[in-house]
Amino acid sequence: MTIEIVDVTITSPGRNFVTLKITTSDGITGLGDATLNGRELAVAAYLSEHVASMLVGRDEDRIEDTWQYLYRGPYWRRGPVTMAAIAAVDMALWDIKAKKAGMPLYQLLGGASREGVRVYAHASGTDYAALSNAITGYKELGYTAVRVQTGVPGLGQIYGVSNAGPGVRYDYEPAKRSGARPAEETWDTRNYLSHMPGIFAQIREEFGTDLRILHDGHHRMSPIEAARFAKDIEPYDLFWLEDCTPGEDQTALRLVRQHSTTPLAIGEVFNSVYDYQTLITERLIDYVRSAVTHTGGITAMKKLLDFAAIYGIKSGIHGPTDISPVGMAAALHLDLAIHNFGIQEYMPHNEKTLEVFQTSFTFDEGFLHPGDLPGLGVELDEEAAAAHEYTKAYLPVNRLLDGTVHDW
Repeated sequence: MTIEIVDVTITSPGRNFVTLKITTSDGITGLGDATLNGRELAVAAYLSEHVASMLVGRDEDRIEDTWQYLYRGPYWRRGPVTMAAIAAVDMALWDIKAKKAGMPLYQLLGGASREGVRVYAHASGTDYAALSNAITGYKELGYTAVRVQTGVPGLGQIYGVSNAGPGVRYDYEPAKRSGARPAEETWDTRNYLSHMPGIFAQIREEFGTDLRILHDGHHRMSPIEAARFAKDIEPYDLFWLEDCTPGEDQTALRLVRQHSTTPLAIGEVFNSVYDYQTLITERLIDYVRSAVTHTGGITAMKKLLDFAAIYGIKSGIHGPTDISPVGMAAALHLDLAIHNFGIQEYMPHNEKTLEVFQTSFTFDEGFLHPGDLPGLGVELDEEAAAAHEYTKAYLPVNRLLDGTVHDW
């Protein structure tokens, strides 16, 4: 049996998704997520113009060989477009293999290592009252862990904070459908460093020590600023501080580690094990934050997490709504199977998205399970997908108060 048809579907049920469907000569189909927020058409073109014809006629069972063929075969390696395309192919082939075996994918990855996967929600508010209301709402839904983001005095709209008013929000989406250019936001690190420790103090006073608190710095601090901040927030026992400084310079985390014991997570913009080599071997982080969708798929992510496990580093797979339900399912199967699981990011998709992508995973008291259908457990309704045309959308650009472009 061989790969016979390779299709690329672009749909936008509230946000844009790119989905690869591979069909074998005996009619078995597999799905892969190729979504790259704000650059979706680049990956779609890479798949349809360059990869699809290379796959037709190949043995669908040779997953490792196909991964190496797509990674080592071309002269140009790595980068988010290439790795998202490889990830989509890899997911689809694992989906097919598990369907042929009549098993949920996690069984082929070694079976379940736990009963469910602890997830964290995104709680935000323009001020503490709104944030507290959101946290309360998530706790009532059964969540035991929340990522908290809040407005900063003197600034307007900033990353991670819904401007839709107080309450539990599932649908925060930073990619704005704003036409030809990205929206621009304003940032001031000094205000942020002064403001956030007090927010954590209020959370601990109101919600106690059982709640797991996570926070995302989103690459906006210099190494010395990140070191100061990580030290300042030690008394509030964060589950992790994420992306405290840009990750391109892996050695920058040495400075943060030197000054603080606050657990560190990094990597949602990484796309290769090589982005982590120093971070892992020197134990400069505690959690790997890559998405299966952007890091070469299940094959590559399993190897990365096994490498991290040798050094006592756990998983914290990226899982916002710019990962489709297909990519989320791939993450959940890995989460359930690996030994060094830490936590899983979870932003539930909207109803329109779940009409296009029909899923089998379930949520119960703060834990997700991928379900026991054969394969990934996600089906694509192509008729529903066709009803939602692609709409150009960009993540914001970030500037300092003086107009300088800053890390977003």
